[in-house]
Amino acid sequence: MAEHYWIETLGCPKNQVDSEKIAGSLLAEGMRPADSPESADLVVVNTCAFIDAARQESREVVEGMISRRRVGARLVVTGCLAARSGEELADGYPEIDLVADVGVPVTLSRGPRWRPGVERTESHHLMDLPRSPVTAPWAYVKIAEGCDRNCGFCAIPSFRGPQSSRSRESILAEVRALSVAEVVLVAQDLASYGNDIDQRGELNALVRAVRKETERVRLLYLYPSSLTDELIDTVISSGLSYFDLSLQHVSAPLLRKMRRFGSSERFFERIHRIRHLDPEATFRSSFILGYPGETEEDHDALLDFLEEADLDWVGFFPYSREEGTYAAALGDQVPRELAMERLREASEIQDAITARKRRELVGTVTRVLIDRPGVARSHREAPEIDGIIEIDDRLVPGSFVDATIVDAVGPDLIARPITQGAAEDGGN
Repeated sequence: MAEHYWIETLGCPKNQVDSEKIAGSLLAEGMRPADSPESADLVVVNTCAFIDAARQESREVVEGMISRRRVGARLVVTGCLAARSGEELADGYPEIDLVADVGVPVTLSRGPRWRPGVERTESHHLMDLPRSPVTAPWAYVKIAEGCDRNCGFCAIPSFRGPQSSRSRESILAEVRALSVAEVVLVAQDLASYGNDIDQRGELNALVRAVRKETERVRLLYLYPSSLTDELIDTVISSGLSYFDLSLQHVSAPLLRKMRRFGSSERFFERIHRIRHLDPEATFRSSFILGYPGETEEDHDALLDFLEEADLDWVGFFPYSREEGTYAAALGDQVPRELAMERLREASEIQDAITARKRRELVGTVTRVLIDRPGVARSHREAPEIDGIIEIDDRLVPGSFVDATIVDAVGPDLIARPITQGAAEDGGN
């Protein structure tokens, strides 16, 4: 009888891809997915360690799985927390059978207990492994691992390592095997894809090649310094003008302290260029509130930027002090309460902007992808992070339908289908 596994995934889309690679490895070993952690022979927790809150959540999930797994089941902890704090996990939780650094042990389902620095098991690079089948009509595809940047607030390079890009051929092979209507390319530093193999600008060629294999190509996490005119043109010509720009702030002095590129003026120039080329372009970004040294003037500059930039989607995060980063040693730490107050103020402004922009779509016609019964997305909505479009639940997942937007409810839209042909045959 085949053994069964359960994988609990925390963190970002890149971790989700890693989990699907782990599942693919376990399926190749003859294991099968379990219905619950309690019924699994192997429980895998793929952890996050980006900020303190994520690390705490990861530990809580590990503790929960220790108590939930059945007698005799093996527990494996992998992912960023395992890479960043492997010894602490192994020593603090003797119930864990294997603490695996980023990468999948060859014998994950039957491997011996491993303690960092003592008996590390040989591992494959996750990106080179096959992945489990996907059930949605879209999928994340990781094109590179690691990061060569040195942002003041980020510890990721210390445990994910330097950038390592996949070959275009391996990415295209994965895209073909997935056979989905929308591919979402992800990496720690997407726009730097190919730089480590001396192929600068390779992302443009990759996007064009992936577009030949699927209806939609979406890019997440673009650094503004790498948003060249050529990349802008490539994204627009792909037919999906969605720009996820990792800005983090707009005050030039504060961005220098963050060891980041840019200013509000430079960001406006890029945004205005994109909107000139494609008025239908959609923008997402993220900002850190309360970074060391952030003044009221810096915060006011951010609020002014939000009002003028008119972005579609924005995520706000309070600064998290991470040991080993440049910012951890800076003076002028902003009190947590003040950071949260600034976050709430920025969120209030952006929530109103997002709601207004969604209302402005009422009465327009757009092409949507049916994600699942009753739920669709246009080019404006990235999966899992943006709003959705509610639609007739009889439409076939994976099909494309022209629809009229008839109402807006906060970040979500309600649509009425115009065409039925794609829904009837389920084609892309």
